[in-house]
Amino acid sequence: MPHAIRQFSVHARHVDHHHARRLDEVSFEAAAIAYLEDFHPPVTGDGEIQVIVREVGSGHQMCFRIDTATGETSVCG
Repeated sequence: MPHAIRQFSVHARHVDHHHARRLDEVSFEAAAIAYLEDFHPPVTGDGEIQVIVREVGSGHQMCFRIDTATGETSVCG
């Protein structure tokens, strides 16, 4: 069964949330990766970026840490 497309508001943690982008994706993680691929936000000195993803419909929010060298994604601790 295919996943439903949902709307997310995404921004880099170190960027003001007023600069958030709206993305239509199937999951929180897919929205985080799409944001990084499409908008190229500034990366911190350690080669990682933290991205805040909020589902517009529910208001539920998650944070992901993405290693820009490897593409490895994990939930912020």
